[in-house]
Amino acid sequence: MDLLEVHSISKTYGNGETAVQALKRVSFSVPKGEYVAIVGESGSGKSTLLNMLGALDTPTSGKVLIDGKDIFSMKDSKLTIFRRRNIGFIFQAFNLIPELTVEQNMIFPVLLDYQKPNRKYLEELLDVLNLKERRNHLPSQLSGGQQQRVAIGRALITRPSLILADEPTGNLDSQNSSEVIALLKEASRKYEQTIIMITHNRRIAQNADRVLNVSDGVVTDLGRAQDELGTYVLRREEWKGDSE
Repeated sequence: MDLLEVHSISKTYGNGETAVQALKRVSFSVPKGEYVAIVGESGSGKSTLLNMLGALDTPTSGKVLIDGKDIFSMKDSKLTIFRRRNIGFIFQAFNLIPELTVEQNMIFPVLLDYQKPNRKYLEELLDVLNLKERRNHLPSQLSGGQQQRVAIGRALITRPSLILADEPTGNLDSQNSSEVIALLKEASRKYEQTIIMITHNRRIAQNADRVLNVSDGVVTDLGRAQDELGTYVLRREEWKGDSE
């Protein structure tokens, strides 16, 4: 069963001669539980695509269905609730609230939805993410890797069906990057969540179930990262990423 369906999404910024077509009739689907890596040069449309999937921006044309629901046909108030309950976001910059502890940051989305945290599930996440001993620490008292683990816990706490990650290891060293990705995959597999991740890291992309390449607003499905074409494109993107 496809959790995510993208139908002919286009996005144009500006008008007339100054118009920029960021996405060009993009279509693809993602089954429930799949881990998809998105690669591409800077300015290719990767982040625009992720924003569309997360309903953080609206397309010029086309549809995005999550679990069979056309998200852009919803009213703003309904879409906000749907996004909060069904989509988890993980960003490169962590975006933790500095005045809140690890535990408070993790349960914040639940409180924002006027719900009570599931304490058993919270303890389970703290254990999976190796944060139990840090639960009362502030973000300033954590390493970069620990902060990103908190961000993952915050994304998982509402049990979203879809997790969108924008360069989640961009501020981490190689060891912390590997640990964070391993923890994210472990948690998502355990709870049958779908991951779509933007990354410039070839090793991370090669561990995905499938790779999508974005170039000039056009999305190409490269299949598994181990395929010959996929390996070539990932190497090229890694070189370009290293030079940025």
